[in-house]
Amino acid sequence: MPDFDAAKSGQFKIGGDLPVHRLGFGAMRITGAGIWGEPADHDEAIRTLKRLPQLGINFIDTADSYGPDVSERLIREALHPYGKDFVVATKGGLTRTGPDVWVPLGRPEYLIQQAHKSLRNLGVDRIDLWQLHRIDSKVPAAEQFDAVKSLIDGGIIRHAGLSEVSVADIEAASKHFKVATVQNRYNLVERTSEDVLDYCQKHNIGFIPWFPLAAGDLAKEGSLLDTIAKKHGAAPSQIALAWVLKRSPVMLPIPGTGKVKHLEENTAAVNIVLSDEEFAALDAEGRKAFKTA
Repeated sequence: MPDFDAAKSGQFKIGGDLPVHRLGFGAMRITGAGIWGEPADHDEAIRTLKRLPQLGINFIDTADSYGPDVSERLIREALHPYGKDFVVATKGGLTRTGPDVWVPLGRPEYLIQQAHKSLRNLGVDRIDLWQLHRIDSKVPAAEQFDAVKSLIDGGIIRHAGLSEVSVADIEAASKHFKVATVQNRYNLVERTSEDVLDYCQKHNIGFIPWFPLAAGDLAKEGSLLDTIAKKHGAAPSQIALAWVLKRSPVMLPIPGTGKVKHLEENTAAVNIVLSDEEFAALDAEGRKAFKTA
């Protein structure tokens, strides 16, 4: 019987004072196709969410735009009242007009409105971690950052983060509020944000990689990843996740799914201990694949 305990992934303190187990859960996939509307199997989505605390997962990431509102409401339905050590992070700054359509909207009044709506959707008095989903290029960045600061000052959110940003963006935002987390796309073969990750590690900012299981052609039969996976008796996606966890102590991967079986498979990856040689070999292969993509 596999051992499912996300605590084995280690601990990180978001903002320096909010401890979570490093392996979290991304709640985007509990919605309908195109991240739009209700899930095809509502009961399975609820079962998946209820399984999280049983697996030691105490950090969940969502957004008001997932559904929209559907993901936040399902989290409340399944898990409210939340345990004292359970952290629900959400995001604002994108609006939706249909399946797979995401439109940045960073006007201060909209960001503030959405944070208040997330409070109600999630059923909390304060959001532990609220992240700016995208910096809207049509609105002065300083105005968006000031809106985030006002949410902190008003006690609506405890900590704030950014998503899909550069080092320069983090430094600009840091003049307005303490950046607790950064959420960028990152995995074995998507390495655009290496400099951002290194910056986050240096400044003890949590780095939340989205799409952390991806491995592209590295997962093909007979590949290095496939060989290492077979050696560990694991799926290639589990090895990819184990690699991400080993990459940095500030790494907070949030693999998402709407199915209990996949959730358990992802959680079991915390039992995999890659050797330094395996990690380095996979790192080299991943960088090579990224450069030739």
